Amino acid sequence: MATSKPTKKTASRKPALQVEPAPGKKLLITDVVLRDGHQSLLATRMRTEDMLPIAQKLDAVGYWSLEMWGGATFDTCLRFLKEDPWERLRALRAAMPNTRLQMLLRGQNIVGYRHYADDVLERFIERAATNGIDVFRIFDALNDLRNMEPAMREVKTCGKHVEASICYTVSPVHSLDRFVSLARQLEDVGTDSLCIKDMAGLLAPLDAYTLVKRLKAAVQVPIHLHTHYTSGMASMSALMAVLGGLDMLDTAVSPLAGGTSHPPTETLVAALRNTPYDTGLDLPQFAPIAEHFRTVRRKYHQFESDFTGVDADILTTQIPGGMLSNLAAQLAEQNALDKMKQVLEEVPHVRKDMGYPPLVTPSSQIVGTQATLNVMTGERYKVITTETKNYFLGLYGRPPGPLNPEVLARAIGDEEPIKSRPADRLEPELDAVKKELAGKTSSTEDLLSFALFPAIAGEFFDQRERGELKPELLEPPPEKGPAVAHELHLAPVEFNLTLHGESYHIRVSGSGRKSEGRKPYYIRVNEKLEEVYLEPLQEVLAGVPEPPETGTGTIPKRPKPTKPGDVAAPMPGRVVKVLVAKGDTVRIGEPVLIIEAMKMESRVPAPINGKVVALYVTEGEEVKTDETLVQLE
Repeated sequence: MATSKPTKKTASRKPALQVEPAPGKKLLITDVVLRDGHQSLLATRMRTEDMLPIAQKLDAVGYWSLEMWGGATFDTCLRFLKEDPWERLRALRAAMPNTRLQMLLRGQNIVGYRHYADDVLERFIERAATNGIDVFRIFDALNDLRNMEPAMREVKTCGKHVEASICYTVSPVHSLDRFVSLARQLEDVGTDSLCIKDMAGLLAPLDAYTLVKRLKAAVQVPIHLHTHYTSGMASMSALMAVLGGLDMLDTAVSPLAGGTSHPPTETLVAALRNTPYDTGLDLPQFAPIAEHFRTVRRKYHQFESDFTGVDADILTTQIPGGMLSNLAAQLAEQNALDKMKQVLEEVPHVRKDMGYPPLVTPSSQIVGTQATLNVMTGERYKVITTETKNYFLGLYGRPPGPLNPEVLARAIGDEEPIKSRPADRLEPELDAVKKELAGKTSSTEDLLSFALFPAIAGEFFDQRERGELKPELLEPPPEKGPAVAHELHLAPVEFNLTLHGESYHIRVSGSGRKSEGRKPYYIRVNEKLEEVYLEPLQEVLAGVPEPPETGTGTIPKRPKPTKPGDVAAPMPGRVVKVLVAKGDTVRIGEPVLIIEAMKMESRVPAPINGKVVALYVTEGEEVKTDETLVQLE
């Protein structure tokens, strides 16, 4: 390109961008469609059966890697899909022998929400590597290197690829200098590549260019960018990062791209074609892959997030899309969606109180749950979650910035925050797990699943033992003619149905007039009214007795909280532990229950000094905010 001689006026000015293409530099692509794509858009609900049919075509594309495990997938497989996550890994490894398989590892949190002992971490990595993982992307929510080093060392020991991550965020205590300094430390520890993990889509295009340029000058390892589309900047930032010298980029096949997901793979491949940064991937190969996932996405429509398209508010709130969905679901359960704006406004204040942690699992859940409680209870930090307390105690690591001293005192009282690496305080865990599961399983993978999620994995093992994991209700009925009414005549008009691990509350609330040989029945599924035509039911439901009152038996029906001593949950969730028994005496503020909501545990305090006169709940039950769980007098 011809250039004119600079005039005297412009000779001293330096262009804002000095793009110097590296001829022949091929941009490497990691596709996240099998993990973060559906985690971001479909609440991680995609089942293995919808991945395997397209695996061969994905394997033939020529990706640098496919992210398909870790993150929320492990929890969701056990909790909702009733699949063994280890079986998913083995199945996809067998189906895609030619492509590196990648997982997301939350440092010392592994794939859970607390710190686990080193023996669990090391054994998990060894088993994941043996079962098929090639690339371990490792991050810590606080960018605390102490929480990443043990995992990095173990991956190296297993002979696999370490990709250490920098959680990118924007705050008064974060800067490009800080990120570059962390990159040098991660290279010194031995990372094979370095990931910029922009989980909320906050990385602006020019900042992406500058950060990548500075990282390329500071370290020798390849630089990988992971950025979400939530704010609308992802494709622009990806392109600018490429111009700055980026080596690797995360994308998602187009039907599971955009929104809170990632830049579309096909678009980036096309945009860089016939340039010095050509990916070398063949665009027509993506057509059948995209068609497959377009069809699959419709199957999971009920899990679609309400937050679609571009959400520019995230540039202020910094709340990742998955966290937005969680907050909305929690508020909807309480009929309090009108408080969403207040919760979103509270999140930055809680984040400031906590020293500006990047909002990524588990810090996003800690901050989001605490902000929700602050709004719902009408008083900031009236109820403090167990995880919030542990955060202030230093049990998640070193906060990026100074903590609010008033909130710190309220959260931990007279206890002293720790200064050491949190996992140094943890005793080995696997021997105790082996004893607990003795005679039930001999699988190391099962032991690890139980160590990570004891309640959920335990329930999964029990259901597996009873043969209840297959979705039998989806199988066609035997050949007995069109009517199946004789099999249904004892069915109640209100019942719970569990399908693919998801629970539905079904209530037949009435029927309309018969017209043209068809009669509509009005059925509520999780309180959403649907009109369906079920002709065999019109004779069946006649004379069906009303279902028995819920709560009959050992646990009485839960009354509405009306007295000062009536203990209710601060938000809908599941009872993890009942800490008191009938007849116990408790003091105000003493925890009586532990409730799990939004993957976080909250201690429910006694509202008065008193005696436990009634218990209306048992461990494992789902509870709402308008129910008395424990009664004190």
